Amino acid sequence: MVGPGESSVDILRAHDGVKRVPSPKVEMVIKPNFLTAEHCEELMRLIDLDRRPSTLADENGDVAFRTSETCDLKPEDKAVRELEAMLTHFTSIDPAYGEPLQGQRYEVGQQFKDHTDWFNPGGQDWEKFCAKSGQRTWTFMIYLNNVEAGGATRFKMIDKKIQPERGKIVGWNNRNTDGSGNAATLHHAMKVRKGTKYVITKWYREAPWRG
Repeated sequence: MVGPGESSVDILRAHDGVKRVPSPKVEMVIKPNFLTAEHCEELMRLIDLDRRPSTLADENGDVAFRTSETCDLKPEDKAVRELEAMLTHFTSIDPAYGEPLQGQRYEVGQQFKDHTDWFNPGGQDWEKFCAKSGQRTWTFMIYLNNVEAGGATRFKMIDKKIQPERGKIVGWNNRNTDGSGNAATLHHAMKVRKGTKYVITKWYREAPWRG
C-alpha cells in the first residue's frame, strides 16, 4: 500500500501498454498514446496562448541552462480538467498532492540541461519551494507532438534516451527508498534541432499542494 502523494510501478503497470524501464536505479515507466492527437493539439494551443520564459528554482549563473518557455495551465480549461482526471486514474494519487499542470515549449536550439526534479535540501530555495508541501515524489511528463529532430530526454545515469512522440507519457519516482532524492533521475531535455517541442509536466508532493 502506497502512501499519500505516492504511486508505484505496480499501480502504473496495471494499465494496458505500460512498460517499466529496465533499470535497478530508478522506478520509471513509459506508455505510448496516453493522450489522443486532438487532446494534444488543444493543450499545445493553450501553451501557445500563455507562455513565458522558463525559470530555475536555484539559479546557477548559467543563462543557457534552461532556455525553454513555460505555461501555467488554467485548471478551469476543459482540456486541463480532462487531463487531471486521467492522471488521477492513471497514478492513483490524490489530486490534492499534485502541483498545477505546467506546459513547456522548446524551439530550435532550446534545452534544459542536466537537472533533477527533486529539490536539494541544502539549496538556496528549499524553504521557499518545500516548506509547505514537502519534496516532490513522482514526475509525469507527456510529449504533445513529434519533433522533427532532437528534443530527446536523456537520463545519462541509466543510459536511457526517450524520444518525443505525440501522446506518450513517462513517469518516474524522484526519491530513493529512504526518501532522499534519487540522483539517477538526473535528466537533460536535449536541444531541439528541427521543429518545435511541446511537453506537459505534472509533479506530485509529499503533502497536499499549498502553492
